[in-house]
Amino acid sequence: MHLASRRLYGILDLSLVAALDAPRVLEQMLAGGVDLVQLRAKGTPLEAIAALAGPLQCLCTAAGVPFLLNDHPHLAAELGLDGVHVGQDDLSVAETRRLLGPGRLIGKSTASFAEAVAAAAETPDYLGFGPLFATPTKSEAEPIGLAEIRRVQAAVPMPVYCIGGIKRENLATVLAAGARHVVIISGILQAPDIAAYCREVKALLQAAE
Repeated sequence: MHLASRRLYGILDLSLVAALDAPRVLEQMLAGGVDLVQLRAKGTPLEAIAALAGPLQCLCTAAGVPFLLNDHPHLAAELGLDGVHVGQDDLSVAETRRLLGPGRLIGKSTASFAEAVAAAAETPDYLGFGPLFATPTKSEAEPIGLAEIRRVQAAVPMPVYCIGGIKRENLATVLAAGARHVVIISGILQAPDIAAYCREVKALLQAAE
């Protein structure tokens, strides 16, 4: 699945959105033009994730948007989801792909140039790179700043999704540092009008092409 043109990645984080509200929030994200969606449900029982992920996948399929699960590749395979995102401490990309089967998307988190180069050698479909700034969804992580964005993108062959504290208000700065693909979490989920917020972000991304 070609990701180069899918530049706005939204994450449905259940630490910020109640599970019951997730379908409604996702509908607004999709209406606003989000290009890629991940469900992040840290600490949620697998049964609850399964009950939620199936309907969310259906909404994304109808909109032509890939839907990924944070970790749990065995569950993603059972549910027929579009893919998963794994962290540095999770399964390798090879093992994740073995569990998922062919034709599914796999992303991997990285937090430095060295991690990005090493992760790229595992041939995921994309890399996450961050957190660029301090972020409430990963309060324990040290921000890495903007300096390495261009260097990482030049060194790896797959899309690099910059993540961590990115919002509409600082997006121009992130794009000026070389970012071409971004993940926005709290900015989207806490917006008074989620669809309008996503449209504004997409316009900024398109203007930077």
